Amino acid sequence: MNQSDIRELLKGVSIFSAMDEAVLSNLAGLVVTKEYPKDSLVFSQDDPGDAMFVIARGRVKVVLYGESGREVVLSVFRAGDFFGEMALLDNLPRSANVVTLEAATLIVLQRDTFRRYLEQHPSAAFSVMAELCRRLRKADEIISNLSLLDVYGRVARLLRELAQTDGEEIEGGGIRIRKRPTQQDIAGMINTSRETVSRALSEFQRRGLLDLQGKTIILRPQFYRESGA
Repeated sequence: MNQSDIRELLKGVSIFSAMDEAVLSNLAGLVVTKEYPKDSLVFSQDDPGDAMFVIARGRVKVVLYGESGREVVLSVFRAGDFFGEMALLDNLPRSANVVTLEAATLIVLQRDTFRRYLEQHPSAAFSVMAELCRRLRKADEIISNLSLLDVYGRVARLLRELAQTDGEEIEGGGIRIRKRPTQQDIAGMINTSRETVSRALSEFQRRGLLDLQGKTIILRPQFYRESGA
């Protein structure tokens, strides 16, 4: 990516959107672009937090691993999202692992550069805090869902969220989720087994609530009425 492309990408990121063109161009010249193949480890839990990342292309997942190796997916980020900022603010090690779900291009902003930016643009700190609050609320919602919903309800709730973030309306009604997560990824997001996810999806399909087509999922209008989502 050239500097102009990086500047345009940063302009669309919430914590940089208020910057004027001169400052944005200066920041674009200070970052580094890195390419990661699919299933690459961007950083590990407990690594030093020396940089934050903005996704230019692709998707990544934020995960924790249990003692048995079981994977719990905390978040999935896509192009235009940023991650890794917490360790830059509290000077603590990384709190989770980040792995690419597909080939990704990441823009890397080092700690000193990020802190100078916040010192020179205090209003950006409010954007950072707003994003952190949004993510904390999301974490609270996930905990609540794990406590109150059964597995089929958690699968349905996740599909609805995916439809909101990565869905498109189709002719005849319904919403297509364009990038279908693997059953293992869905299991990690809702803290269950892949086999249970497979049974839930098969049951939803049997009841005519959704269609599984290649790498996409189509949620039918009745999905929202009958799945408990």
